[in-house]
Amino acid sequence: MSLLQAIVLGIVQGLTEFLPISSTAHLRIVPALFGWHFYHGSTNDPGAPFTAVVQLGTTVAIVVYFWRELLQVTVAWFKGLWDASVRSSLEYKLGWYLILATVPVGVFGLIFSNQIQTGARNLWLISVTLIALAIVLAAAEKVGKRNREEEQISSVDAAVVGTAQALALIPGASRSGTTISAGLFRGLTREAAARFSFLLSIPAVVLSGGYEAINPGNGKTPGVGLTGVAVVIAFVVGLASIAWLMRWLTNHSTFIFIWYRIALGVLLIVLLSTGVLNATN
Repeated sequence: MSLLQAIVLGIVQGLTEFLPISSTAHLRIVPALFGWHFYHGSTNDPGAPFTAVVQLGTTVAIVVYFWRELLQVTVAWFKGLWDASVRSSLEYKLGWYLILATVPVGVFGLIFSNQIQTGARNLWLISVTLIALAIVLAAAEKVGKRNREEEQISSVDAAVVGTAQALALIPGASRSGTTISAGLFRGLTREAAARFSFLLSIPAVVLSGGYEAINPGNGKTPGVGLTGVAVVIAFVVGLASIAWLMRWLTNHSTFIFIWYRIALGVLLIVLLSTGVLNATN
C-alpha cells in the first residue's frame, strides 16, 4: 500500500462510516475500481484487519463529537452500580442498553470471524447486500412512525437495534444502515435512531479493531505506519461527516442514501457480469 492509497482509503472510511452506505463495502470497492493491488499484487482487497483497525479513527470521531453525552452515560452507569437513586436516569439506562445491544455483534463476530475475513468480502455478495439493505431502509422510512425520542429508548429497542447491528458484519450492509433501520422500525425519530446508532458503534468497533489488531488472521496488514495515516485521516473526515449527517437528518429522509446504494449495487453487478471486476481478487 502506498501513502496515497492510505490517504484515499482514510478519506473513504471517514466519508462512509456514518452514512448508511457501508464503509466496509467502499473500502473493498474503491481499490477494485482503481485497480490497486496489495500484498505483493495478490489482491485488491486491503483486508478485514485493515478495515477493522481504520474504523478506530472514525470511532474516535464519535467520542469527540458525543463526548458530553458519553461522559454523562459513563459516570451515571458507574455511579448507579451502588447508588439506587441514579438508576432511573436516562444516562444510567443508556449505559446498560449499549452493553446489551453490543452482545449480538460480539457473539456473531467471534463465531463467523473466518467468514468475515474471507468469503463475505466477495463483491457479488456486497452488490446484492447493498441493494437488499436499501430496500430494508426504504421500508423503515415508510413504516416507521418516527414519534419517539432518545429519552424513550427501551431495553427492547436496544435488543432489536443490537441484533440488527450484527447484520453489519456482512460487507455492504452498513452498521449505521442496519441500526438506523431498526430504530426507525421501532418508531424512533431519525435523529434519535442515528444518535443511538453512533453511540452503539463505539464498543463494537473498539472490540473489532482491537481483536483484528492483535489477531489479523491471515497476517496481511499494510503496516503500522500507513494504517496509522489512514486512521488519522478517517478521524478528521469522519468528524465532519457526523456533523453533516446529524444536520441532514433533522430535515431530510435517508432516501438519498437508499438510491445511492441501489445505483452502486447495480453498477457493481454490471461490472462483475461483464468481467471488468473480479469478485474475489
